[in-house]
Order: sequence, then structure tokens, then C-alpha cells
Amino acid sequence: MKPTEMAKEGAEMTEETEHMIEKNGAKETENVVSAGDAKEMRAVILSGFGGLNKLRVTKKAMPEPQEGEVKIRVKACGLNFLDLMVRQGNIDNPPKTPLVPGFECSGIVEAMGENTKGFEIGDRVMAFVNYNAWAEVVCTPLDYVYNMPDDMTFPEAAAFSMNFVAAYMMLFEVANLREGMSVLVHSAGGGVGQAVAQLCSTIPSVTVFGTASSFKHEAIKDSVTHLFDRNVDYVQEVKKISPEGVDIVLDCLCGENTGKGLGLLRPLGTYILYGSSNMVTGETKSFFSLAKSWWQVEKVNPIKLYEENKVIAGFSLLNLLFKQGRCGQVKTVVEKLFSLYNQKKIKPVVDSLWALEEVKEAMQRIHDRGNIGKLILDVEKSPTPLMASDSTETSEAGEEEEEHEGDNDNKERMPFIQ
Repeated sequence: MKPTEMAKEGAEMTEETEHMIEKNGAKETENVVSAGDAKEMRAVILSGFGGLNKLRVTKKAMPEPQEGEVKIRVKACGLNFLDLMVRQGNIDNPPKTPLVPGFECSGIVEAMGENTKGFEIGDRVMAFVNYNAWAEVVCTPLDYVYNMPDDMTFPEAAAFSMNFVAAYMMLFEVANLREGMSVLVHSAGGGVGQAVAQLCSTIPSVTVFGTASSFKHEAIKDSVTHLFDRNVDYVQEVKKISPEGVDIVLDCLCGENTGKGLGLLRPLGTYILYGSSNMVTGETKSFFSLAKSWWQVEKVNPIKLYEENKVIAGFSLLNLLFKQGRCGQVKTVVEKLFSLYNQKKIKPVVDSLWALEEVKEAMQRIHDRGNIGKLILDVEKSPTPLMASDSTETSEAGEEEEEHEGDNDNKERMPFIQ
């Protein structure tokens, strides 16, 4: 190739390269602008499975509704013991992190995707969400969204969905609760326990046996017929009052309580396992507690069930909704529960309200079994200044900060307790 041709070709390549740089530079600038225009929201982020230091409140892109979805401006979110187990990674097939925890919320419809009918912008709703509830905005399929009763508050709605639907379905659709029957419920002071007690009171002559921490007894004594300390031998206490046992056992503990519960059943009685909180002992997942709980579960002999006329069942509302597609059945239950609420026969018990930035302290309260009723994350609540930095991401790089021993010694949690 001649020198003049090489020079000409080199000039063309240089020009083409400069053109590509300008083009890519313009595209990058465009991306930066569009990223800057993207709407953001506050959300609780679980960066990895483990202790409380894995939780942070940070900004993330706001979701937009897809076809068949409802976009909700969240006012309140429910906090359950299951959320604590998710944080620890103490569940089957845990999702990948980072993630936004939470399965239930209430708020106002802000937008709808295509082919979404049955709701209007501005509607007050409660919803189930397959994770992502602990944020200022959520999007969820319309099958999981329900218009709230006019008199129901947002915290009540967030306390209502999982607890009352689970309690109703276990009592009436699995165990077939009827007049004159008896029920044993563990953690009677918790959200599900209080829902069970209230629903039992809608049926004549139902006897409710409950176990709970002794400091809760004064507050819940009127909702339960017979109340026992969670650390006593409740089997003997129940048999002193009802030698034949009970018709229904609702167990959220698992472990050794499975065998005890089955042993307490009357003929044609039903034992339902709906949780395994005994597996949670410390702040992080304990393989020892997991193994101990598994080992203590009495191996069920089907022949023995047949001979003794007993029923053993399991119940997971979230699996029923998100894996087994029973949205229609759940919707029917929600409508029945709203009717009971409007008749003032049931009312969610809200333990306390917490800001998103106070999620660690709220979760610790659940871990300590300190709540009576449901803990609620109030999205619009301002955190107590002393605690505001605890769950808020302050590092520009978004790196997780280490917690130091003694940091919380002088910090008092002052939630709004109802």
C-alpha cells in the first residue's frame, strides 16, 4: 500500500473512531439522564441472610405496574415472625438476596397496568405481595388486592390480611370448627393467636386454651378461656380441665410440641402445623436449633392416626396463594372476614407502629416475643431521631457497616404503642 493510501485510510479510521466515541458518549449521557429521571422510593433492603445488620433502608427504583397489576402507594406493612425467619435464611428454598422483605401491606391505588379492572385510582386497598412489601410503593397482581372496608384504618388492614385469613382458613376450612368444640392455640398473644381467639368467639360455646408469656396474660385474659404460661406443662394443665383433650390444636412452634399436640387430640380432632418458631433461638440461623427441632418432632405413624381417628395437617397461606393458585378461595375468605369486621365481631389488634428506619428494633421485639397483636411498619412515620441511623444506609458506596458492641446500650426504643 502506498504511503498516501495508508495516510488516507488512517484518517478515515480516526474519523470513524471519533464518530463512535461521540455516539457512545451521547448514549452514555442519555442513559445518565434517563437514570436520573427514574423515580425512586425508600425501601427496606435485606442484603444477605443473617442478623439485624443485614437490614438497611435505602433508595431504589420505583416499580411500575405490568399487565394485570395494581400499583399501590403503601401506607402500612405487616411484620410477621416469618419475616424474621426469612431474614435468617431459615426457610425452604430462600430467594436470592438482596431483596425487599414483606408479604402484606395496605395503601392507596396509584396506577394500574393494562387489562386491570375492578379498582380505581385512589381506592384504599390491602394486598398480599410475594416479597417487596416493605417499601413506599409496590406492584402486585390484582388477584391479591382487596378494597378495604370504609372504617378500617391502614394499620388495621396491614394487621388483618395474613393473620385473620390464616386463622379463618385453619379453623373453618381445615378443622371445621363448630359449636361446642375446643381449641388449643400457641402464642395466643401474637397476631394469629388473637385472630384465632376472636374468630372462636363468633361461634357459640367454643372453649379456647392458649399459651403465652406470663407478662401478656393480663392483656389477653378476656380473649382466651384458659390461659397458661408458655413454659409450663400445658398438656397436664389442659387435661386437668378437659381430660379428653381438645378438638383442634394450632401449632406455630413445631419440635416437641407436635407430639404433645397430637397426644391432646380427641377422636376426630385435627392438629395443624402452621409455623416453626422453635427453630429460631438467636439472632442468626442456628443449625443446632434446626436439628433439635427436627429431632424432637414425633414421627407420625399413619396406622396410629387411623386407629385413633386423628387428623394431622399443615397450612401455609403464602404457598396457597403464590404457589398453588388458590386466589379465588382466599378472596371468598377475605369477603367473609370483612363482613365480620363490618359487624364489629372482629378487629385486628395492633401492638405498635414503627418507621421503616426502625425495622431492626421492630424485628427484635418480635424475636423477644414482646408483642401483643401485630407489629406494623408505618411508611409515613418519622423515626425517633436517636434511632434513625440504625437501619438507614449512610455509606455512599452502599457497603454494610459493622455493628459494634455497646452501640445500642444507651438507645431506647420508643415506638407508638397502641
